Amino acid sequence: MLQAKFSVKETQAQFLGNFKAYGFKDKSSMVRAAIDHFKKEMELESLRKSADLYSEIYSQDDDLKELTETAVTGWPE
Repeated sequence: MLQAKFSVKETQAQFLGNFKAYGFKDKSSMVRAAIDHFKKEMELESLRKSADLYSEIYSQDDDLKELTETAVTGWPE
């Protein structure tokens, strides 16, 4: 596993010091879990923005709506 050196605020250090209360074996595992959680949230936000953009484009493009309707014709409901 790679190691990294970084700085945190005093309140963040105090929070990390309570790692056992949150079910972590050490501070590093708590930080890794936080990074993984943040990464997932960022990826979900990116997907939401992408979906919103596609939705906006679709709602303004009559040709695309027609193409979609043609493609689903005959498919089970």
